[in-house]
This record gives sequence, C-alpha cells and structure tokens, in this order.
Amino acid sequence: MYKTYKSQTSDARQSAVNKNNNKNKNTNISKNVNKNTNENVKANNKRGPKRQNLFNKPQNKVDKTKIKSTQTFAKGKLRVMALGGLEEVGRNMALIEYEKEIIIIDMGLMFPDEDMPGIDYIIPNTEYLEDKKDWIKGVVITHGHYDHIGAIPHIMPKIGNPAMFMGKMTAGLVRRRQKEYKNSSNLKIQEIDEHNKISLGRNFKVEFLRVNHSIPDCFAIIVHTPVGTIVHTGDFKIDFSPVNDKPADLNRIAQIGDQGVTLLMSDSTDAISPGYQMSESTIGEEMGKLFEEIEGRIIIGTFASQLARVQKLFDLAAKYNKRIYLQGRSMVSNVEVAHEIGYLKFNPRLLLTDEEFKRVPDNQLVILGTGAQGETNAFLSKVVNGDHRHVSLKAGDTVIFSSSAIPGNERSIQHLMDAIVRQGAKTINYKMLDIHAGGHAKQEDLKLMIRLMKPEYFMPIEAHHFMLQAHAELASKVGVDRNKIFVADNGQVVELKKEGENVIGALTKEKIPTEYVMVDGLGVGDVSNIVLRDRRMMAADGMIVVIATIDSKTGDIIGNPDLISRGFIYMKENRDLIESTRMKVKKMVKDKPSTTPTDDDFLKNKIRNDIGQFLFNKTKRRPMVLPVVIKV
Repeated sequence: MYKTYKSQTSDARQSAVNKNNNKNKNTNISKNVNKNTNENVKANNKRGPKRQNLFNKPQNKVDKTKIKSTQTFAKGKLRVMALGGLEEVGRNMALIEYEKEIIIIDMGLMFPDEDMPGIDYIIPNTEYLEDKKDWIKGVVITHGHYDHIGAIPHIMPKIGNPAMFMGKMTAGLVRRRQKEYKNSSNLKIQEIDEHNKISLGRNFKVEFLRVNHSIPDCFAIIVHTPVGTIVHTGDFKIDFSPVNDKPADLNRIAQIGDQGVTLLMSDSTDAISPGYQMSESTIGEEMGKLFEEIEGRIIIGTFASQLARVQKLFDLAAKYNKRIYLQGRSMVSNVEVAHEIGYLKFNPRLLLTDEEFKRVPDNQLVILGTGAQGETNAFLSKVVNGDHRHVSLKAGDTVIFSSSAIPGNERSIQHLMDAIVRQGAKTINYKMLDIHAGGHAKQEDLKLMIRLMKPEYFMPIEAHHFMLQAHAELASKVGVDRNKIFVADNGQVVELKKEGENVIGALTKEKIPTEYVMVDGLGVGDVSNIVLRDRRMMAADGMIVVIATIDSKTGDIIGNPDLISRGFIYMKENRDLIESTRMKVKKMVKDKPSTTPTDDDFLKNKIRNDIGQFLFNKTKRRPMVLPVVIKV
C-alpha cells in the first residue's frame, strides 16, 4: 500500500509543478501597523558573484567570543539570526533585522535533556533584544506547537509586548496558555490567513503561505525587505489530502519562487529521512481497519498537538458506533480550543464523562490520551502503572502507539510496552502498521520546496547540526551554489547586502548571546550551570551534611559532629565510616591554626575539601559535602 501511495503523490507533485497559474487571486488585506511603511519593497532575483565557500569550511569556524548587544547598526545590511533551533529540535526563534527595525518569527521552548534534573523547559535568551525594544516591529508565529509558542508568556513582557500575528488556531492556543500565567502581559494578537499582507515598520512587508503540518493553521512567512525576499517555511510537509486543512498549494509556492527569493530558511527536522512524508488520510485508512477488527477496548496514545489525527479518530469512532473517553490535560485543552473555533468537527455526545465511562461496554470504548513517548506523568504511563483514577489496564485491551519514538525516548517506550504486555494487553506501534505520519517534510519534499522557491541563498533551520548539514547537502544536489548555503549555529549572524543589482551574503563570525534560559517552577533564568552541576552531583553521589558546634571564645569543638547522609550511604549500615568521618572532623577542628579560631569560611572550606577527599578514598564516590558551623 505504501508503494502505491508514493507513486500517486509523486505524480501529483509533478503535475502541480508543471501547472501554469497566470495570476494569484488572493485578496490583499493590508494591515498597516506602522504608517511610515515603504509600500514599494521589491524582491531581488539576481545572482551575486561567487563568494568564499561558506558551506562547511574550517576557516569559517565561529569566534566563540560573544558580541555584546549595542544600539549600533550597519547601514544597508540585512541581518538574520536564530536565538534557538539551529543546534537542537525546539526553542525556535528567529530575528530579521534591518537598520534599527526587527521582526521576530516564533518564540518556542525546548524540553530539557536527561542531565538537567529539575528543569521544566528551556527558552531563548533575549539579551540581544532587551535594549532594542523600540526596534521590534512585530512578532509572527508560524503555528501552535509549544516549540514555537511555548516561550511567549516569558519573553513578551521583557521585549515590550509588540504586536503579534498568527493563525486562528494558533491564537486560540496562545490565549489558552496565557491564562496559566496570571502575571503575563495582555497580548496584542491579530489573526491572519493566507490572504493577508501586513506592513511592519518602514522596511518589512509580510505575506503568509499556508503549509501542511500536524496541526491546522500553519504558515510559511514571506518577508519582503529592501535587500530581497526571505522565506521562512516554519514546520511543514507536503500533503495533497490533509485532514481538516487545505492541501499544499505548489502553484503559489512556484509563483513566489518566480518572483525571486533571496534567502530560503527551511525546516530540517526530517532531512535525514529519504522519500516523501505520508499523508494523514492514509493513517485514517489503517486506523479504520483496527477499529473494525479489535473487539475489546482501544486505548490510543498520541501527541495532543496531532489534531488532524484526533479528527480522524473522532470520525472513525462515530462510524463504528464507539464512544471516546478523552484523557490528558493537554489533550483535553487542545480539543476544546479546536472545537470552539471550528477546526475539530464532532458531536459533543461522542465524548464520555467519568460517570458514563463506567457504563460503556468494552467493544464500544475508545480511550484517547497522551503518553505515547513513555512520559512519566502522562496518561498512558499512569494507566499502565495503576496510578490513574478511572482507567486500569486489563486483558483484552489493545494499546495503540500512534506516534514515532522521539530520539532518546526509545527505552521509556520499550519499558512501557513490556508492562502493557505483562498485564495481558496487546500493543500496536508505527513499525507494525502505518498508524503515524510525521509532520515534517522528508528529503524528496524538501528538494521539491527548494526547486520551486529557487532561492539565491539557503539556510537550513529547526534541527540538530547533523540534520542541518544533511539538508544543506540536499540543497547543493538540486542546484544551490555551495558558497551560498549557510549552516549556522545559534546566534551566528547571516548578513545580506546589495551591491549594485546583486545581493551579497555571508555567514559572519559575529555571534549574539544564546545561552540557555532555564525555567524551573516559577523561576525563569535563576538556575545556572553551577546549580545544574550541583544537582547532577547530588543525583550521582548524594550529599552529606557535616554539623560542627564550636565554642566561640576558644574555637574548640563541643561534642561530636553530627552527620546527615542523603543519597550517599545508609548510615545504620555504615557505622564505621560515619564514626571515622566524625573523628576526622573533630581532629580537623582541633588542629586548625590558632590564628584563625573564629574564621568560619576557613573551617568550612577545610571540612568541604578534606572530608570530600577522605570519603572518596574510602568509597570512590564524591558526595556533595555541606559543612555547617554553629557558634555558641
């Protein structure tokens, strides 16, 4: 079946590319945010002279010395920078700057790595922007996923709360998220669609191109500047039969390319995967077979943001006379928002309440929730571990993992599947059947986008560095000059300027600040690398508190020191080590220099260093030693 689908989509793509559309009849609805806008910005489609090879040359290694943010600017130079998303998947935020005017594209978060204990998520560093609030002319959001909107409540108040532009679905999700942050600013949101054109400042005119993804209302951003046209694709795939969305408009994409694209910034998340991305409608066909064949309860785990998938599951439930029990806070919230604004269409009676759930027969029940990545606190893990209030696993259940494994989550998913099967249920995942379609373009779709846009310069974005390099290779294969492909790091400045009729581009050595800003509970940016180091140390080897009571007049120790161990050793089973440590501390205080009888810092440092070394010699572990000196 997959081969048939691939052949059909290839033919459709070729037909769409060859189709001649004489004129784009989209309505021009001008939304002028700044009255001094230049209405005559034109794209430049000329090829510049060959430059130094900036594709992957050692001499272009970035100078790691950060360039301090200043109010100066380079006249006539267009600067493009990413505050995140060029060395990771997530934390997406890009800046386009020209002569004291800046527009921002996306404000996303990134979830922490395993070596960041206690961190909720990471957001972009806005140090470069904080003395340039009056430069910022607007914020444009490509779509409603958290890696593109998650940092909005934290960043917008810090940069002066400029006007924001986004699709209707995205606006609903952003407004819902704002309610969770009572102290966040009231956002100035303007909803847009593919027909809108807006002017931001004197130098930027912005258009929107609807693209397909795994959530409705996704847009590529087309920015016309005095230097040329920049296209930022956002997350996209090419889907000719999407669910609850319009199909990819390759004719419009080709028209944009014919008008001239100076720089294409393109999604690289699936750049290492060959072929074409599957259509969401294909997933519905496979799911339909499962709904027809499975006799017991169907439990489905997927991403809360996969609203096209959710719509298909609702349609199938109605078709096969089943009811849906919706679970997971993010899943419930997203479904409510999408239904309120009309992007999810279903009869509300399809959804079960807690009381109704208990009375529905197993063969009529579909339980839909989050947790297909094995997340500890998600719905699916709670069910499997017996921690859910209403749902428990039983023999005859079929658990469907309707998502692919995110790198790094494979082990958690395997453990979850093991636990499911041990309890007598069955599991089905995307490797067994076509029950998941990714939201990102694969290699053939990426090459098609480049061919249609015909950019003079190319910049892969939104992925790890090896994925950016893979995308750069694809661009080179379809004809982009290798000297005009910029594989940048976070914060690295790309400059474009006009020289006569040509546009000259360069990947500079300048780098603006992009260090992680970590969010931990209500704290934003107050957890540093030193704090993380301490947390990692405590997680690895634990801690031991040494409490010494000292006579303030003589400096002698009073009694024996008290020791408290957490995560290091079990004290009742290690009495000899505990007593040896006490005696070591006692002797240390007694033998300290007589010239410093009341120097607390000296004594604390000595206890920390000497006891740390003593415990390492005894155990080959390095617990965190916390000395406490009490004067009486």
